[in-house]
Amino acid sequence: MILEVSDAGFAYPGRPSIFEGITFPLADREVLCILGPNGIGKSTLIRCLANLYRLCSGSIRLFGEEMSRLPQVEIAKKIGYVPQTHEIVFPFTVRDFVLMGRAPHLAAFSSPGKEDYEKADEKIALVGVEKIAEKPVNEISGGEFQLAMIARALTQEPAILLLDEPTSHLDFGNQIHVLEIIDQLAKSGLSVIMSSHFPDHAFLSSDTVAIMKYGRFMAYGVAEKVVTEENLKQTYGVDVSITYSNDVARHVCVPHKSGTCRCRGARHLECSGHPVVVAAAGR
Repeated sequence: MILEVSDAGFAYPGRPSIFEGITFPLADREVLCILGPNGIGKSTLIRCLANLYRLCSGSIRLFGEEMSRLPQVEIAKKIGYVPQTHEIVFPFTVRDFVLMGRAPHLAAFSSPGKEDYEKADEKIALVGVEKIAEKPVNEISGGEFQLAMIARALTQEPAILLLDEPTSHLDFGNQIHVLEIIDQLAKSGLSVIMSSHFPDHAFLSSDTVAIMKYGRFMAYGVAEKVVTEENLKQTYGVDVSITYSNDVARHVCVPHKSGTCRCRGARHLECSGHPVVVAAAGR
């Protein structure tokens, strides 16, 4: 395993635990999708995996070595991290912004060389932002900036890519584009851990799924066994239908609007989701 998380726990000083007892392995070329509601600790866990926060308990081993003992520059050569948000301070061009991903590979006080620029341009092309490569990053859209962030992380040439809600600022087309990129990266040898609010993303691009709730993984395994109607109801508090679509050759998740169900006839009248209908039937 290239990453092993054992009984991991984290809490801010003087505050209740954010998560605890998190244990999972990450294999070569594996894509792990972490699902869960807002505020459950997904982003904090990913920051711990990036060594931005230190665990309060448990351990993270990277290629067999305890991560907390490794220099940050060595971790940056192996792990790329894309946060949900990033404050833009200076008007770097997109190309220069992506080029910053080469920093872990450069000696102190040295400048990027031809090879570094070529690697940056390669990743810019991969995510599809070539047309804005010379634009200042403070003049592009949030979705374009998210793609530039992914390109910068890939320019590090990591073995593991951590993506915190990678599609949160993207339109529908670019969401699918990013998920396709994740598939390509996994096939080329990269391992990926991504968090998401969208259960469909687990069916689209992941090998393994974890559902996080109450600071723990309430379910972990392959998508078809973990992303179930019952688990999603417990996690998000809404009814969903999960069915297999022959058109796209995968399972799909369809949320129900409040007060609707799949019942028909007598069953529909008895459904607890329809108190008004039930009352009318009893008159």
